[in-house]
Amino acid sequence: MQICNVCSGDTPKYRCPACRIRYCSLSCYKTHKANDTCQPLKQSVPPAQELNAPYSNAAEPWTVEDLLDEDDHTDKVPLQRLQQLGKSEELRQLLGNPHLRQLISSVDAAEDKADAMKNAMQEPLFVELSDRCLQVVENNK
Repeated sequence: MQICNVCSGDTPKYRCPACRIRYCSLSCYKTHKANDTCQPLKQSVPPAQELNAPYSNAAEPWTVEDLLDEDDHTDKVPLQRLQQLGKSEELRQLLGNPHLRQLISSVDAAEDKADAMKNAMQEPLFVELSDRCLQVVENNK
């Protein structure tokens, strides 16, 4: 069982998005950030231009290890299913919509991703994209 890396008291529920240490509460997160000990790790996810590499003959396909830390394997979609997203013609058509692309960009750029996702999920077009993504990865056609 793990303990909070900040207070060493409770079981951690969260992970710092920059340095990936585990913490248990907002108070511990604020303490961690206030101590200036947060050192961002090198990017573990391949750059966006490399994400199409699995479909290219020129590059080696990326693996789950390229995308996740060893502690992050729970509740994750297998890589093979994620790759199905890139093969969906319906998703490709949805992503051609400029409004949807703007919504995705705003979520990506938001400082508070959870709040941005909550707002985006109020948009029927974003809900349609989310539903279609789930259908593809759950193999419900």
